[in-house]
Amino acid sequence: MRTIPVRAGYLANLPMLLSMVLAALWVWYTGNTAESTALFLGIIAGGLVDLDDGFTGRLRNLFYTLIHFSLAATAVQWTFGHPLAFSLLMIWAAFTMTMMGAIDARYRTIAFGTLLVMLYTVLTYSPKLPWYTNPLMLICGTSLFSICTLVLHLLFPNRPVQDNLSGAFARLADYMLVKAQFFDPDEADLLAEKELALAMKNTAVIEGFNRCRAALFYRLRRQHRQRSLGTLLQYYLTAQNIHERISSRHVDYAALAHRLAHSDLIYRIQRLIVLQAQACQHMSECLHEDKHYVFNPMLRRAGEGIEQAAERYCAENGCDEDTPGLQQLIANVLGINEQLLWLEQVKTGATAEAVNETQIAGLDVDRIRDILPAVRAHFTLQSNVLRHAVRLAILTAVSCVVVEGCQLKMGYWILLTGVIVCQPNYSATTVRLKQRIVGTLLGVVVGSVLPYFVPTLAGRLVIVVVSTVLFFAFRVRRYSFSTFFITVQVLVGFAIIGMDTQSAMLSRFVDTILGSVLAWCAVSYLWPDWRYLTLGRIARRALCSDAAYLRQVARQLQQGLRDDVDYRLARRTAHELAATLSNTVADMSMEPERYGRRLPEGKTILQLNYVLLSCISALGALRAQVDRMRPQLTPQRIQHWSVIASELAELMAQDAADAVLQAEWSKLATDLAQSRPQADEDVVEKVLWRQLHRLHEQLPAYWQALQADARAGTAVQEYP
Repeated sequence: MRTIPVRAGYLANLPMLLSMVLAALWVWYTGNTAESTALFLGIIAGGLVDLDDGFTGRLRNLFYTLIHFSLAATAVQWTFGHPLAFSLLMIWAAFTMTMMGAIDARYRTIAFGTLLVMLYTVLTYSPKLPWYTNPLMLICGTSLFSICTLVLHLLFPNRPVQDNLSGAFARLADYMLVKAQFFDPDEADLLAEKELALAMKNTAVIEGFNRCRAALFYRLRRQHRQRSLGTLLQYYLTAQNIHERISSRHVDYAALAHRLAHSDLIYRIQRLIVLQAQACQHMSECLHEDKHYVFNPMLRRAGEGIEQAAERYCAENGCDEDTPGLQQLIANVLGINEQLLWLEQVKTGATAEAVNETQIAGLDVDRIRDILPAVRAHFTLQSNVLRHAVRLAILTAVSCVVVEGCQLKMGYWILLTGVIVCQPNYSATTVRLKQRIVGTLLGVVVGSVLPYFVPTLAGRLVIVVVSTVLFFAFRVRRYSFSTFFITVQVLVGFAIIGMDTQSAMLSRFVDTILGSVLAWCAVSYLWPDWRYLTLGRIARRALCSDAAYLRQVARQLQQGLRDDVDYRLARRTAHELAATLSNTVADMSMEPERYGRRLPEGKTILQLNYVLLSCISALGALRAQVDRMRPQLTPQRIQHWSVIASELAELMAQDAADAVLQAEWSKLATDLAQSRPQADEDVVEKVLWRQLHRLHEQLPAYWQALQADARAGTAVQEYP
């Protein structure tokens, strides 16, 4: 069955629109305006905890969500009005719900939604209503939204996978366009800046791949899988293979640019990569519009032109020690053409068997024996999760004291604002704080005026529906817009239940300011993140993950090419930690005053890690050629290269402070020098040696950068 070509954003917002319309119709028909606010907030809470999953997985998530929401809302309803009991409940919830986020994304989402439901229960509390009314309305709203998502899932079960794949191919295209700039001779002296830009683009690609992997994982674990899922899985695996090839490094780009400055070969390589990027963008559009991808014949002609230009260049200039790297670079770029051609040839029937044999590394953490260690590992101040949990607990305590001490009628908007604005790091909090204040101010102005122009219940319900849907649509992309629309929704909702919007307007804005100030004070003075910068630890973990990736490559050089789950898991982990390192450096760049002393080392480490990762990717891309050349290569030679790669991986995994590190590095340098292929040996062995030698050469620079960062970190710890 073909998927209806509709924009992913429209489809994602459709459950919110349907559930809000149904709820508004019920309020309008029955006239139960007193319960409307809790019902609408329940729908919003359901939307905020919605997780992509299979049908049974969605039912399971709904079951756990309703249990958490029911218990939380009931506990708040019973303790509200008893300041000490209520404050202790909220402090405990703020800490435990945040710590639950250490388990995985599913627990983190449901836990945060539970904390919001507790605050929503407070804000909708009315002594005139029975104690069970607001909890019941919140649960009904969440259930209504979930039912709409279940219906949509039955109609479009694989649409999220398709949309995520479309986004991944689009990001891959952006990455390839940046990589094409490395083959511009006029920009050869500016490649260091482009390395950083490429690392940032790589982070976006990995984020896109992770979304695809999650969507596929939840559907592949079903006992009965749709045949079309096999095609989408093959698209995902092919995108990963393209990424491994385009991210690989076979030559020194600056030296190559100077060497080929007056040859058309380098421009042909650049043009082919641009065409391949356009092909990936076309694949993204085909997935979005549910069209069949057609391989562009220009790619084949451009590939043939590169082969002819390379033969002519070698005939005119002869071969030297850099020629094997150039030949491997060309072979690698032409290999991307083969992957793009495979995208056209993938058929659902041909991949139905493959989808049953292919595995994706698991995401869920369900067993107690896995949950407890995951949480226990974060009970240290070095953990960002624990610091954020304690910070939120203290923020909650201060907010409760302020509200109860000053007897603020709607004062718990302060706590709601603080919980939402306070983020795990300073940079994200300050950005969200500014957006929250601006959005709230504009929303207060508009929301307080609208009820006067729209006095009817039906008109106000329309405003509530529209503003809620727009809040949901903008909550990720434009936080200030989402804040504006939710403020409008709240004030118009107050008008529906008969509250004075003028008093609510002032209270809403003042409470937002106070909550934002408390959130800023929390991230600035309570274990601020610049005192616990994890750059060095993340860099070491990234190096260890690179070593694990190289270890898998060494295993497959020995045993043969196979894209099994162990290899793909090691490759993904290495790229994910590279993305984490990139995000850390990006956060540091936003606070140059605090991180100025460590920022140069951070950029150096990021660049060096990306060089290491791209060299390992080049070895991974070389596996297919080693398999083809296996009959010509003796088992002893293959084992020799596999052993050297394994020894290099072990060297990378060791602590840089180890006393025997230098001795082992020198021993490996001797082994590499003695293993250097002769001029008449096979080009594959020459490329293998060159990549291993380049990895070996980069390690001392990486270790030195780690040591320099550690020295700079000592000064940063004392930043006032």
